[in-house]
Amino acid sequence: MEKKEKDQELVDFVVTARKYKTTLTAKYKNRPMWHKPLPGDVISHLPGTILRIDVKEGQEVEAGQLLLIHEAMKMQNRVVAPVSGVITELGVEVGSQISKDHLMVRIEPK
Repeated sequence: MEKKEKDQELVDFVVTARKYKTTLTAKYKNRPMWHKPLPGDVISHLPGTILRIDVKEGQEVEAGQLLLIHEAMKMQNRVVAPVSGVITELGVEVGSQISKDHLMVRIEPK
């Protein structure tokens, strides 16, 4: 439920059977809307560098198979396939700098 009081937008919300009111910040209102990624999309959660790629486009992979090594915050992260299928898109190269929410690999599930 939304109301306007003195040119301020107040939003009602309920937590454990108690009702509260708050104002929404401009940052919150202007944020990009979240969307659920496709099951075969492998998206970076942190910006970083791609150190190694172990797969190619068109290659069949099994769930849990190593796809690539992504270095972020001085840690080398093993990125594995979330599903079994065929790689339809490889959005990175060795040495490339990627941002947060970058699509690294797209897998077409079996």
